[in-house]
Amino acid sequence: MLEIINDYWVYFLIGQYPNGPLGGLVLTLLLASCGLVLALPLGIVLGLARVSPWRCVRWPVTALVFVVRGLPLLMVIFWAYFFLPSVTGVKTDQFTTMLIALVIFDAAYLAEIVRAGIQGLPRGQMETARALGLSYFGAMRLVVLPQALRSMLPSLVNQFVSTIKETSLGYIIGLAEVSFIATQINTQVFTKPAQIYLILGLTYFILCFGLSRFAYWLERRLARRGLPAATLKVPA
Repeated sequence: MLEIINDYWVYFLIGQYPNGPLGGLVLTLLLASCGLVLALPLGIVLGLARVSPWRCVRWPVTALVFVVRGLPLLMVIFWAYFFLPSVTGVKTDQFTTMLIALVIFDAAYLAEIVRAGIQGLPRGQMETARALGLSYFGAMRLVVLPQALRSMLPSLVNQFVSTIKETSLGYIIGLAEVSFIATQINTQVFTKPAQIYLILGLTYFILCFGLSRFAYWLERRLARRGLPAATLKVPA
């Protein structure tokens, strides 16, 4: 195993870069980070729509969230890779396709985290803000949402853990993320597949376990400050 790490660690970490496209572990982390950063504002908007008092806003968004959450990510990737180019006429590369799929998929899950965070707050927060003369959007922006977002932080970290694991599905469209690179190394070293995929598994475990411990630490820190922890979930 040490021999494989010594021979292929650069290829495993950054792929063929700078003599070729970026890949490996760095591409996995970049894809997961971009996916969550872009999905977060969209998820907040969808989450606010999920608790909107207006049915014309709440019902269509609720249906959209339920449909996306009811689909496997694999199908969303296929749609982004095959369906969107046929409709828009624009062919996207593997990274953009996977990023679009992750943003759509994660935004639906983040919307539910935002909804749970808002509904986990005492209803008196909104009523008090409105009694002080704030509009609905002003009360949500200045009073409700800041409190809800702080209580959501551990759940957001956990969603990042899930996003890292979801990037491995980029393998099916040829994206050179860390799983794809491990397979490429395996085609060059036919005799040691167990060691190669053990390294791959340990890589995912270290990333996800580290982030899970960070979420747990964040949960305890927020609990000591008296913030609600109703939305906390530890990933499997």
